[in-house]
Amino acid sequence: MHDCISITGLGSVSPLGIAQAEIWKHYTESTHGFHTYTIHNKKVYTAPLSAVAKGTVEALKNSNSKYKNLDDSVLYAILATRIAVENAGWNDDNDFGINIGSSRGATTLFEKYHKDFLENQHTQTLSSPTTTLGNISSWVAHDLQTTGPQISHSITCSTALHALLNGIAWLQSGMAKKFVVGGSEAPLTPFTIAQMQALHIYAKKEADYPCLSLDLEKKRNTMILGEGAASICLEKGEKQHALAKIRGIGYATEILKHNTSISAEGICFEKSMRLALQGHSPEEVDAVVLHAPGTIKGDLAEYQAIKKIFCNKMPSLTTNKWKIGHTFGASGMLSVELAILMIQQQQFISIPYLDERNIPQKLNKILVNAVGFGGNAVSVLLCKD
Repeated sequence: MHDCISITGLGSVSPLGIAQAEIWKHYTESTHGFHTYTIHNKKVYTAPLSAVAKGTVEALKNSNSKYKNLDDSVLYAILATRIAVENAGWNDDNDFGINIGSSRGATTLFEKYHKDFLENQHTQTLSSPTTTLGNISSWVAHDLQTTGPQISHSITCSTALHALLNGIAWLQSGMAKKFVVGGSEAPLTPFTIAQMQALHIYAKKEADYPCLSLDLEKKRNTMILGEGAASICLEKGEKQHALAKIRGIGYATEILKHNTSISAEGICFEKSMRLALQGHSPEEVDAVVLHAPGTIKGDLAEYQAIKKIFCNKMPSLTTNKWKIGHTFGASGMLSVELAILMIQQQQFISIPYLDERNIPQKLNKILVNAVGFGGNAVSVLLCKD
């Protein structure tokens, strides 16, 4: 990276809530946020928004007649970005760019409109504009009345961290002074869940901890879908009020062997982490927030890559998917949120069903990983100073 990038604002809506104090409190507890959901007469686990977050989203939806027709993925992004911009103190400044993506986009509305089409052979007037992926950033920009560029994209589960890469590129090019980046996902719909079940990666068994993310000895896949959004505010240079600073970024892809797979050695992870750590010693990294979706092969591949990078001096490893599930395109930014909160609080969040003996005494540098279907990895090095 040419310059330091400061994270000056943070906002999210998730199963953990919407207020940072509430979110941190839930992180310090050993309970998860999963609930059973009946689909086609079968119970499945999901991680829905908290009751407080749901109520806030509903209030947002009812606050504007135009918002009533928007998909949840758009509403989540509007709410998360409002919080981030207020957190950054940008309320009197509308000259910033926006890049918020989603893996699946308007899942609820798309399934609703498609079902209506199959049953009635016609589509409703708003079916097209409310299901396009560009809805997310454009409606966030409308809500905040911004004048900067508005970008939406989908790069599956690494979407939010690719938004972060793009925001940094705009800042370092001098084409923008400030950028909001993030991801939003509302995938708790019958068709989306069925797609994950068809891949045989979804959790089936009831347990105290139904998603065994980062448990390398598990005998079954345990991925569970969650919903939510997270946004951060980026500014170029060293800012005294920064929540954390981005000191390294990395990205890599693999040659596809299967539509959803990455190599057993996690080659894309190894490459992206090495790139993010350029100019930094691996021994300086205090913790890694893993992508770790809760699948046997996915978790192990990322761990193997981490072993190659850090060799005999492994940093502390954690993830949040055992608690809030996999939020697809939003997951990378929710992992960044966890890293920021750990840096701010100087407290490592361990995984209750794992024997974590390597608790760091300080948290100055934390590496965050994300990867999308087919081996599209991003790594971000966050620092306290």
